[in-house]
Amino acid sequence: MKRSTGVGVAVLVPCYNEAKTIGKVVRDFRRALPKAEILVFDNRSSDATVSEALAAGASVRKVSQRGKGNVVRRMFADVEADVYLMVDGDGTYDATAASELVNRLMEDGLDMVVGSRVDEHPDAYRPGHRFGNVLLTRTVALLFGDTFSDMLSGYRVFSRRYAKSFPAAATGFEIETELTVHALQLHMPVAELPTRYGSRPDGSMSKLSTWRDGGRILFTIGRLFKNERPLMFFSLGFAASSVLSIALAIPLFDEYLRTGLVPRFPTAILCTGLMLLGMILLACGLILDTVTRGRIEAKRLAYLAVPGPGRS
Repeated sequence: MKRSTGVGVAVLVPCYNEAKTIGKVVRDFRRALPKAEILVFDNRSSDATVSEALAAGASVRKVSQRGKGNVVRRMFADVEADVYLMVDGDGTYDATAASELVNRLMEDGLDMVVGSRVDEHPDAYRPGHRFGNVLLTRTVALLFGDTFSDMLSGYRVFSRRYAKSFPAAATGFEIETELTVHALQLHMPVAELPTRYGSRPDGSMSKLSTWRDGGRILFTIGRLFKNERPLMFFSLGFAASSVLSIALAIPLFDEYLRTGLVPRFPTAILCTGLMLLGMILLACGLILDTVTRGRIEAKRLAYLAVPGPGRS
């Protein structure tokens, strides 16, 4: 997509087997953003997703590597635009809110605006998904900062400098976690707007597995915690090892002070090993914290190298 003299908006739709909904999604966003280019990124669909998207007037690009994370990585790498609007192809998100999301990003000079989901129907949001979203969102808020109420929303608008500085590592649905943490880590200006969220039409099934993908997202949060907050991560191990070592050593010291003997040598060796382990973990945290700070500074410079929203 070539950038024009005005604001170029690209609507990016990652999808897999969404033949029943993709045509309506394309037409709805065409009405909402008539000047935008709509690109459907098909992830090896086995149904008529591609033909339906083409018939509705979208450009279609194929991504052979399975997983939403792989699709998002390709979208941000291949598409050139000033503003990127990403929305799932399942027809559950409100296209009429698109212009409001884009305008909020441009007028306030933001780097990401998340369309938080507000249910229209009780069956739109499965209880397991709702509980998992709340749990994971609060976990990320505890570790990285409290900004969003719906971390896993698939309806987002990004600035160009966000898209071009995002080092995607996830391969699946955990990509939304990475998108959120990237913004929080670099202290980007972000916002969240409530948007209507509807249920899937009959015959359309969610590709998200509550337990499998929830576990992957939780694992991703742990990986990001280790990679982005190493001092805190390894300090927890240091604290646990030290406390356990001291707790086991107290009876030994008491026995030594009373009798002058150390009868339980295996326990004494275990206490020593646990304390040494804790010191090693603390040293790892200190060293990796220095490395991480340098990496964050490099990411910040890459982010600042791209003009912000509304700037040439």
